Amino acid sequence: MTLTLEQVKSKSAKRLLGLAPVVLAAALLWIERCYTRRGVAVIITQGLRTCAEQDALYALGRTVPGDIVTNARGGESNHNFGYAIDFALLLEDGRTVSWDTLRDADIDSLPDWSEAIDEAEICGFKSGAKWRTFKDMPHLEMTFGLSTADFRAGKRPIAPQVNAVFSQLTKLKEADELSAEDKKRLDTLEAAIAELGESRDVLKKSVLEQGNTIDKVVDRVAGLERRAALPTVPVWADKAVKAAHDAGLIDMPNGGSVDLYRILTVLYRAGLLAIDEED
Repeated sequence: MTLTLEQVKSKSAKRLLGLAPVVLAAALLWIERCYTRRGVAVIITQGLRTCAEQDALYALGRTVPGDIVTNARGGESNHNFGYAIDFALLLEDGRTVSWDTLRDADIDSLPDWSEAIDEAEICGFKSGAKWRTFKDMPHLEMTFGLSTADFRAGKRPIAPQVNAVFSQLTKLKEADELSAEDKKRLDTLEAAIAELGESRDVLKKSVLEQGNTIDKVVDRVAGLERRAALPTVPVWADKAVKAAHDAGLIDMPNGGSVDLYRILTVLYRAGLLAIDEED
């Protein structure tokens, strides 16, 4: 990705103004996780929205030419209280945005949009893409069980609810932070795999020489997966996970993290998880 994380964050800065503090914190971590963990750049296209702005949107397709984009009048949207955001995908040029929900720019067989929603839910958001009626694909919200009527009446989330989300965000951030040394070792390993990919025997020798590096990275990932475990193995990692399990590298296929599955997939594609008869 040619855009840096700071460039991606800066594109959403104005739309972050006015959000509830907990929503702001979740949104910033979400942008970062999409970029660092998924290779997906997202941009917030709407944050806090005034009631007048909401009424103008409601008029579209009704009293004003255009398509209907919302069923909420002013005061009936969580945007009006700073507890919702809308997003789009930010393309490589840093200027163009996309609402293509099937786009797969990082070519990992997973739609970028779905990856972004998965990360949003991990950060505590609920997605309008999963509403039963009038699905709002770009919409993310964090309401703590409150309705817009509650917000209009002046109710807000209680401190224990908000603190619980802040605590979860802190744990996620800590789990994401590899040390500079870990990152350097992982980069070295990936570079070695890329350079020696055509020769399995030479590649195996190179990786074995870096056994300590692999052990430390796998141990680190094992610690992280306990806080970022997925309930099921992603489809794209099925073969690699099966091979790793058959080789005795992992005890159980399910319950791993995205990072673990990606590392196993890299090793599998490089031919390092095959079990030779003579071995």
